[in-house]
Amino acid sequence: MVQAVDKTEANAEPAKEKAAFVCVKDTLDGAYPSLVLGINAARQGMEAKIFYSFAGLNMVKKGGSERARYIPSGPMGAIPGMSRIATNMMKKKIDKADIPSLAELQEMAQLEGVELIACKMSVDMMEIDEEQLVDDVKVWSAGDFMAYAKECKLCLFT
Repeated sequence: MVQAVDKTEANAEPAKEKAAFVCVKDTLDGAYPSLVLGINAARQGMEAKIFYSFAGLNMVKKGGSERARYIPSGPMGAIPGMSRIATNMMKKKIDKADIPSLAELQEMAQLEGVELIACKMSVDMMEIDEEQLVDDVKVWSAGDFMAYAKECKLCLFT
């Protein structure tokens, strides 16, 4: 007996592997990893999403990536003016290494298909109007993110 083959099933592409990244910091060292990893996941053919929560939410507010700072760890970070000095030094190193700015990386990520997701609880808690968010940022509850993360091959907290 010959079985009929469903042509739509035979021609269907396999589902993409999924990756999720969580960003909770609005600092240079907190925001770069999720964008770099998200872009690389997308370039490897994965569906990638970055979930921004708490202070990380500032990275998906309009102009937020331009305001990101570098705060040295330990006692150095507590010295008045040190974060400004450290931020300027870090930005010079970023420029010298020909690394795109956070704003450029964010745009690149979206062009590569990485979805930027804002945490609904953080949006509500910080009383942020969705119009304040970068274009095409979606707002998800923690439950929405967990449902996605359960399907991910890779889920990292950056």
